[in-house]
Amino acid sequence: MKIESGGFSQFRELKSKDLSLGLPASSLEKADSSHETQDLQENPPVEVLEGEKNGEEKGKSDPFDPLKTDLKKLAIINELKRTDQEVRAHEASHAAAGGGYVTGGPSFEYKTGPDGKRYAVGGEVQIDTSPVPDNPQATIAKMEAVRRAALAPSNPSAQDLAVASSASRAEEQARAQLREETKEETQKKTQKPQKSQPMLDVSAFTQFQNSFGKGLNFDRMG
Repeated sequence: MKIESGGFSQFRELKSKDLSLGLPASSLEKADSSHETQDLQENPPVEVLEGEKNGEEKGKSDPFDPLKTDLKKLAIINELKRTDQEVRAHEASHAAAGGGYVTGGPSFEYKTGPDGKRYAVGGEVQIDTSPVPDNPQATIAKMEAVRRAALAPSNPSAQDLAVASSASRAEEQARAQLREETKEETQKKTQKPQKSQPMLDVSAFTQFQNSFGKGLNFDRMG
């Protein structure tokens, strides 16, 4: 029998009735019965008192106490609400900073709370991190935007930091490529083309010597 609050008095009344059932209709026996009942009422059995005490202690430590259960549910719901707000704000920061390089999202992972509602507990935004072919200057600008998008939230995740690091490496490679191309262009501009020396026309020179050689040779007498 489950003893609830006030159960001891109920249990005692039932015990008294049990003792009075089926007794002979003699006044002596009725008197004895009356005394016995009175003794039980004034001095209840020890096991009854112990049962009542154990019942009260059990009630105090009952893990299924409705009030405690409701408080636990409320705490879980509040935590899920806080997480939902943080996740949505986190992914919104990525999407806003990523601009035209965002290719998908935000998308979320949900968990159902004790109240039956779905709360976001995770999310992601897809962003294009590929370099721009044959255009290091455009790649640099793109990787800067990707890094800003990855670090936009106030609390970047490990994945966010990895994306930012990857974008920084791609940006540095693009800068190295741009420096090399700039160097080559500068060298081309500073290098002057060599002028070709005019070839001596031997036949014309021979003819010149034959025609005017005697007049130009002052050492010759004649």
